[in-house]
Amino acid sequence: MKSLSAPGRRPRPPRRSDLPAAPTARRPAGPGPVFGAILDHGPVARSTVARLTGLSPASVTGHVAQLLARGLVRESAETSGPRGLGRPHIPVEIDTGRYLVAGAHIAVAHSTVSLMDLRGRIVAEDRRPHRTTDPRRMLGELAARLPRLAAAHAGGRTVLALGLATGHRVDPVAGVIVEHPQLGWRDVPARDILAAATGLPVHVDSHSRALARAEQLFGEESTRTSTVLLFVGAVVDAAFATEGAMHRGPRSGAGSVAHLPLGTAEAGGDADGAGGGGRCSCGRTDCLQSEVSERAMVRRAAGQGLAAGSFLELLDLALAGEPRAVSLFRRRARLVGRAAALLLDMFDPEVLVVVEPGVGRMPGCLADLRAEVAKRSWVCEDPERAVVPTSFTGTVLATAGGAVALAALYTDPLGPWPALPAVS
Repeated sequence: MKSLSAPGRRPRPPRRSDLPAAPTARRPAGPGPVFGAILDHGPVARSTVARLTGLSPASVTGHVAQLLARGLVRESAETSGPRGLGRPHIPVEIDTGRYLVAGAHIAVAHSTVSLMDLRGRIVAEDRRPHRTTDPRRMLGELAARLPRLAAAHAGGRTVLALGLATGHRVDPVAGVIVEHPQLGWRDVPARDILAAATGLPVHVDSHSRALARAEQLFGEESTRTSTVLLFVGAVVDAAFATEGAMHRGPRSGAGSVAHLPLGTAEAGGDADGAGGGGRCSCGRTDCLQSEVSERAMVRRAAGQGLAAGSFLELLDLALAGEPRAVSLFRRRARLVGRAAALLLDMFDPEVLVVVEPGVGRMPGCLADLRAEVAKRSWVCEDPERAVVPTSFTGTVLATAGGAVALAALYTDPLGPWPALPAVS
């Protein structure tokens, strides 16, 4: 936190507590909010759902009846008030025994196929390295893995849909991967290819938006309102969400933060005196991607004589306490903290979620990142509260694809889902 009297600094902006409260957003009508309230609070009485959503008891009763008819929720044991007083009621909860969704995440070097239940829990996952970068062949091979995974792990449950997530620019409306430079992909009609190969409804989105939506649906309570999510992996990008709405931009380019300049070149190297991370595809040597991507980390490790042939090997060394590997991850966290401070000042979210394995699994990295935010942000008053690791450390890639499908389901549970019974 900056002092008001610090020399050479501007006066601190008003605190959020000094500002008048924003007007409460109008709650949408329909079964989606009812389904979401049951997810958050179930087993829950219909009367409680009505209070939570602001809908009339009659509307909630009708929506719950439709969700029961589709097999998306179920009734729990009848309960009554204290000591048997009060009118008994029958709570409802998410039914996880009938349906699953499938997820697929395409990374730079490998792809992950997963199964997820309707509460966002991973049932099974399968990660394999790419054998090709041709988009049609890769997507075809990915689709062929799904029936085997379902046969082994679905337990008789029906797969409703497939969600696909990947980095860079993705147009979820058209179902197209607009651009993925590391794979050399442009305008790939991923939804059409996968729908033809699997026979399932297919939903496509960027992994950052998918994970931001997963935080809103299944994450920790603090990550569910106004959120910026910063993804740091082989691809570096971000997502911006507020009140359940995700900003995409007219060209599906929102969140393209890979080339934010960090100022390390102008400073004659980074704060640790370790020099630049190599020239980026954009031509710079001090942008976020060139300094903190997995490729940059492995290159920097090699320069220090560390025997790590891949990013995962480098991470294992750091988790085992190898001093040079730990130092590299803590340096990465500080540089990510610079970008986080910029994003916090630009968007002033309730919380910024960082998807980065060191921050999620090494307390020193999270502390370093928060310290950098405290030093650089003009807006963030409490980095301990405002900057948090992802709720899905260890299952990020498996979660991303499935979250795309579940986000569509929770938005429109009465929509065109061929595997579900029709309801009037």
